[in-house]
Amino acid sequence: MSESQQVIGDKSEIILHFDLKLNDGSAVDSTRVNNKPAKMIMGDGSLTPNFEKCLIGLKVGDKKAFSINANDAFGMPNPDNIYHVDRSKFAAGEELKEGMIMGFAQPDGSELPGVIRSTAGHSVTVDFNHPLAGQDIIFDVEIISVS
Repeated sequence: MSESQQVIGDKSEIILHFDLKLNDGSAVDSTRVNNKPAKMIMGDGSLTPNFEKCLIGLKVGDKKAFSINANDAFGMPNPDNIYHVDRSKFAAGEELKEGMIMGFAQPDGSELPGVIRSTAGHSVTVDFNHPLAGQDIIFDVEIISVS
């Protein structure tokens, strides 16, 4: 089967362009900005299973947009993922602005992104939910290659 006839399946290696948009059309992420398509292998964890399901059966040249509801995209915000952190835990003089995303070191050495939601006195509210939690997403794809 030639590459142009190859259909995306469970273990396919894919090169694709994608855009993630909110329902109002505002862009969240796009491979087109820098004209660098994404390369992935189905099932490698690059995309969640719900995003991967959209790709099954597509082939080279296909362009398609999928609406994915919040539960199936990045989930709903979990109130247990919002923490109040003492200001002293941040570098002295570090400017903390509402909406800024910061990396927080985890015990295993990895970094977890958190969004600064508010600062009041010595308390900083940090939201560790995915920034797109609670949002319905439009997943717009163009398949460039399948092998």
